[in-house]
Amino acid sequence: MVKVVFTGRAMLFDFGTKSIGAAVGQSITGTAAELKPLSARDGIPQWPQIEALLKEWQPNQLLVGLPLHMDGTESALSARARKFGARLQGRFGLPVTMVDERLSTREAKTTARARGHKGNYAQAPIDSIAARILLEDWLQQQPPSYLGKT
Repeated sequence: MVKVVFTGRAMLFDFGTKSIGAAVGQSITGTAAELKPLSARDGIPQWPQIEALLKEWQPNQLLVGLPLHMDGTESALSARARKFGARLQGRFGLPVTMVDERLSTREAKTTARARGHKGNYAQAPIDSIAARILLEDWLQQQPPSYLGKT
């Protein structure tokens, strides 16, 4: 079996009904950066905002956080996140991979508190922090992209 090696830039979206977190990262360093969260109305994003991000960063892989229960079963938002991923792929023609997002919100809250966040998540969403965490985890799980990387 041949493992597919990811090289290039990836963008991850942390789907939500009011806010969609975004992060961009690349395979060489396995690191990612948080982008400004995108506003959504009942889970529907401003598609021109996403298009502008894709033009600016030119990722060759898109990822969407998949909200699962702790036992691995799908949550009420799972179907909506999958639909969002399918729409991304259909609109922009880039491959989309769903990524298990269990515990990412907890880790994002810990990170936000360390930065001085006061817990007002409605006014100051942490979705992009979660997106960065998920993307970096995903990048670290990919096979080495060049000789010499271990």
